[in-house]
Amino acid sequence: MHTFYVSEQIHPDAVTELSRMGQVHLGYGEDAVAYTDIADTVDAVLLRAEIFDADKIRSSRNLKIIARHGVGTNNVDIEAATAASVWVTTTPGSNSRAVAEHVFALLLSLARKTPAAAAGTAAGEWAALKPNLTGFELGGRVLGLLGFGNIAATVAEIARGFGMRVLVADPYVADTDIEARGCIPVTLDQLITDADIISLHLPLTVDTHHLFDASTIGRMRPGAILLNTARGGLVDEQALLDALTDGRLGGAAFDVLDGESADPKAPLAHSPRIAEYLAAHDNLLVTPHIGGQTEESLRNAGSGAVQCIRQTLAGTIPDNAVNSITPAQPLTVS
Repeated sequence: MHTFYVSEQIHPDAVTELSRMGQVHLGYGEDAVAYTDIADTVDAVLLRAEIFDADKIRSSRNLKIIARHGVGTNNVDIEAATAASVWVTTTPGSNSRAVAEHVFALLLSLARKTPAAAAGTAAGEWAALKPNLTGFELGGRVLGLLGFGNIAATVAEIARGFGMRVLVADPYVADTDIEARGCIPVTLDQLITDADIISLHLPLTVDTHHLFDASTIGRMRPGAILLNTARGGLVDEQALLDALTDGRLGGAAFDVLDGESADPKAPLAHSPRIAEYLAAHDNLLVTPHIGGQTEESLRNAGSGAVQCIRQTLAGTIPDNAVNSITPAQPLTVS
């Protein structure tokens, strides 16, 4: 019998699929187990946000695959996994629509000040609220997309429906492919200075860490808005708060925080100034990394991750592997 570990909540259908294949240990809920207590028995890990470092991998003598529920791999030590002949896979495209729609949930909340409006109405106010709730329309605004993968391409599609002009900066995507989606290819510098709204869609790497620091933010249009549903480490949060405080930025809305790299379950503990600012201002919105938290997205990501696990246990090369390993026995392509 195979043994599986699921780090955080996934779609129940995926848990059911795994249960048909072996014993499932959940890292969440009433019967949650700590991975360290079962590490030496686990054949496959279905991983969401939990950090999976070299120590965990080295303690997992039976581990064959870490199947990521999503596309990011910043929480996995891929080098250690490869050295231990453990596959690391992702589920690209599974949450593209969900995250793209969340970009606009955040943007519209800023544009129309809906959180403040709803909170004031819940407190019994009405007419007195209106003078402070004048927003702005998206039509005619310039949206800059930094990165142009599946999520950003879907954001562009939605933005054009609002009548927005879309700029794209991504050196890895051909200009013709960007233009084919009705967008305008530009350089990073052009995007920073020309966009009314910038939405980040980049992986977190050594080169992109704190890409939006005081210098970059300082070159954005006065009153511009910054959106981040990618990785918290892309933005220097101190520089962000400084720009919001002095009015250089008109607003920001994030679904991710820099502190997630230290503690994905309680990142605000590592970003105390963010928490303080949120309590006193309404030009910064932060949601708890729920961009992919839809019924459809969870089902797609869970099913995709389970499929990768099934392929690995069957002795075939799993789909969407981000590493290349040399197993003890030759594998076949699935």
